[in-house]
Amino acid sequence: MPRGDKSKYTDKQERKADHIATGYEARGVPEKEAERRAWATVNKDDGGGNKPGGSGRGTSTGHPAAHKGGEKGGQSSAERPAEARSASARKAAATRKRNAEARTVH
Repeated sequence: MPRGDKSKYTDKQERKADHIATGYEARGVPEKEAERRAWATVNKDDGGGNKPGGSGRGTSTGHPAAHKGGEKGGQSSAERPAEARSASARKAAATRKRNAEARTVH
């Protein structure tokens, strides 16, 4: 089987890769690079193609790439100055208050 052959991947794995690539492209990553990263993520999650003859068949992977968000979460906001975070919090509180008032007026 030639390198890059996707015949051992299931339809679900292909959909997953398409969805991941679309997300990368929306963030400005070039199409070829987005596709490369997407398949690398599918391989990391599923251990390769899951059709018969694929190395990942029959094993539960736990979706390791999907857990990365927990590590990354809050990192960028923590780097912002306290004043900026406080301003965001005040703005959010005002929005919530405004939305709550709009719901009760009806």
